[in-house]
Amino acid sequence: MESRSTSELTIDRGSAFTRAASSTTGMRLLADLLAEADVVIGGDRPWDMHVHRPETADRILARASLGLGESYMDGEWDAAALDEFMCRILRARLDEKVRSPRLVWHVLRRRLFNLQNLRRAWQVGEAHYDLGNEFFEAMLDERMTYTCAYWAEADTLDAAQEAKLDLVCRKLGLQPGMRVLDIGCGWGSFMKFAAERYGVHCVGCTISREQAEYARERCAGLPIDIRLLDYRQMDERFDRVASLGMFEHVGRHNIRTYLEVVRRCLAPDGLFLLHTIGSNFRNALPDPWIDRYIFPNGDLPALGQITDAAENLFVVEDVHNFGADYDRTLMAWHANFEAAWPRFAERYGERFRRMWSYYLRACAGTFRARTTQLWQIVMSPNGVAGGYRRPV
Repeated sequence: MESRSTSELTIDRGSAFTRAASSTTGMRLLADLLAEADVVIGGDRPWDMHVHRPETADRILARASLGLGESYMDGEWDAAALDEFMCRILRARLDEKVRSPRLVWHVLRRRLFNLQNLRRAWQVGEAHYDLGNEFFEAMLDERMTYTCAYWAEADTLDAAQEAKLDLVCRKLGLQPGMRVLDIGCGWGSFMKFAAERYGVHCVGCTISREQAEYARERCAGLPIDIRLLDYRQMDERFDRVASLGMFEHVGRHNIRTYLEVVRRCLAPDGLFLLHTIGSNFRNALPDPWIDRYIFPNGDLPALGQITDAAENLFVVEDVHNFGADYDRTLMAWHANFEAAWPRFAERYGERFRRMWSYYLRACAGTFRARTTQLWQIVMSPNGVAGGYRRPV
């Protein structure tokens, strides 16, 4: 063994002591912070946090949301009810008390650049939706509906998703023979349901090649045309337009452009239904962890940003918030994901499992805390004569 000098050993011990002292301070600071949300490090309640490495506290305090998510992915901490853990820290607004210096660039990047321009828009399709159709089949309902379900009178995920699709059709007043555009059509669940149950003809656009191929197979034999293109490339006339769970990828710089595209594609007496996740605050920043690992360049709109952009284009006829239903939807997806995981473990690996579990349960927590919403907004170009009535 190579010998070392007394001075080198002293330096090593000093460094170890400094690291230990720093970790102890970090753990104490993190514990004090979590106490405000009634979360205890090492506690015995499902939402309590169990930290496996003392250095993790410094990582979380230094990198905020990004550090919290990445350290969970790396197996440095756990919480049995991670969804409730996240709900509690959001209700206590702890996310506003821990800010990383990296957030400055995150803010400037969002405000100065159009991260959802025509070239960048395809990134989320490749990074998220093209993970593999088999993977999403295992997680979602039988119709492959990757948006919030409607649980008002439903007890199962399949029933709740069918109820949501039927609600959209009834809000749009679909009639046989109508032409319907589905912007961000996913795996075709809405179009297939609308064509089979309401006799309409559909055109869907998506930026995911995997989704487009799968949707064409599922919708074969129906009056459905699926196109691999960006919404800005659409320029045809339709009786109705729907967009379910795609608007979160449009970005604040493109909201007006998006609504202008819908307006030029919609008949003067038509209806447009926008189903989107939204923020309680204007100019709210996308979560850095979600942005890096789940939805690149995603951007949640505030309701005011949507209505501002609709000025002189649409009459806002109806706004329906059932964001609390997303909590239950995400937890149902998580249960399916966990049950199916043994089939995918070798392909994706343990870090992916923790990443995906964190994504589903943390997002459930945000809806449970009511810091994030789900809106269905019905608009018309000129106002519905006599007024719009939301179907019961």
